[in-house]
Amino acid sequence: MYKKLIDDLKPELEKTTFHLKEDLMKIKTSRATPAMIEDIEIECYNQKFPLKQVASINVPQPRLLIIQPWDKAILQDIERGIRNKSGFSPIVDGDAIRINIPALNEEQRKEYCKVIADKSEEAKISVRLHREKVWKQIQDMEKGGEIREDDKFRAKDDLQKVVDDYNKKIDEMKKNKESEVMTV
Repeated sequence: MYKKLIDDLKPELEKTTFHLKEDLMKIKTSRATPAMIEDIEIECYNQKFPLKQVASINVPQPRLLIIQPWDKAILQDIERGIRNKSGFSPIVDGDAIRINIPALNEEQRKEYCKVIADKSEEAKISVRLHREKVWKQIQDMEKGGEIREDDKFRAKDDLQKVVDDYNKKIDEMKKNKESEVMTV
């Protein structure tokens, strides 16, 4: 009976780790990734669009991004949007835009590690809140006579095992991103 509560919890925890993964991908490192700029809003055609909807983003070298707009007429709009909203210095090169990713200095690396730690802690807090919600439901089931007391404690152990697995995933993601940021 309580197993359904724990099974229903897993997709919520997956969402939490997926959200953390997306957040961590957006943090700048010395390596270029499309995630660094793909969600920048570009004003064109009297609307705002995420960059990934108006151009392709390629990574031909570890520290170089190439943006190729679907429509060459919005090349300047893309260049302006990237310059204003990303902190990068895009260079228009014919039909494409190049962005050289500068190496991070030590101060920037430490600052990004703090951001990574904060994002990871937010994910762990979310996991804890979900755990508390399910634990309360399990306690209510025991009070209502739906499960026995020993089932309640078995459920608590099962719940904690699931939570520990997701916390371990979060710690691994944090460690991997920190090592990526600290790599010169």
